[in-house]
Parts: sequence; C-alpha cells; structure tokens
Amino acid sequence: MLSAMPEPAPKSASFVSRSALVLTVSDRCFAGTQTDRSGPAVAALLAEAGANVLDVKIVPDEREEILAALKEGVAEGVALIVTTGGTGMAPRDVTPEATLAACERLVPGLAELMRRDGERHTPFAALSRGVCGIAGSTLILNLPGSPAGAESSLRAVLALLPHALELLAGNTAHEG
Repeated sequence: MLSAMPEPAPKSASFVSRSALVLTVSDRCFAGTQTDRSGPAVAALLAEAGANVLDVKIVPDEREEILAALKEGVAEGVALIVTTGGTGMAPRDVTPEATLAACERLVPGLAELMRRDGERHTPFAALSRGVCGIAGSTLILNLPGSPAGAESSLRAVLALLPHALELLAGNTAHEG
C-alpha cells in the first residue's frame, strides 16, 4: 500500500541558511553594453524561495573566467551556484564546459527536467546544452541566458533544490 506524500515544507523554510550565488555569463553584460536582466531575475526568485543570495556576478563568455568564478564559489562554501547564459550552440557559449571542469559528479535529471519544461514554451529548448553537477558540496545549475528561459528553468527544479542541498550537506537519513 502506498503512503501519502508528505506535505512540502513552507517556501520560506526550504532554503533557510542556504547560500546561493548567481553568475551571469555574458560578454555584452560584462562589457556594459547590455543590462543584465537574467541574473537579477534568478536572484529574486531564489530570494523569494528563502535562499540567502550572496551576490550576482557577471563574467564574460570565457571558459577560464567562468571556471574561476565557479571554483571561487565552491571554495567559499556556497551551497548553490546558478549560472545564466552561455548554454547555447554559439562558438562562445562555453558555460557547460566550464561547469563540467568544475564538477566531480553530474545531476543529469535536473538538466533534463529543465529542458523538458522549456519545450512547453519553445521548441528551441532542446538546443540548450546546460548541465547540472556537484563540486564538493556545492550544486551548480546552468540556466539559459534569456530572462524568461532562466526563470522558467529555475522554477522547473526549484521544489527539488532544498532536498538536493540537504543531501549534499550530509543529511541523508530517510524517514519512514
């Protein structure tokens, strides 16, 4: 006999004491020729869910600079790093490669869920190369660069993140 699903934790309690960093990957935003709308939108959504958003940083589409920013966040003990941008197929879209270099393990189900949700909005979601993975005890998510795509992708996995972060923090006891 199946037991009833437990009630989800209140949004405000889901991310309590969990730190988050948002990295916008964009040559134009880094150069100041375009305003970053995706990073602040993602940060607002995370803060609304209860995360302690430490910063929204902008880095250019340079593999080594993205990797350095990811490694810095991991070294500082940030629980969740969310990138936005650089996940497409253009030659300078290298966020997934930098993320793969930073991670020891992948979490393909999160990226698959984001792409599947994205297909409800645009057929181009299948072209996203974003990955999700684990570096130390930090979860890293790659979101698309468009504000709508970034918000939609984050919303698709947001309810799963508190449990994932609990597991990464070593809280692996199963109830029931």
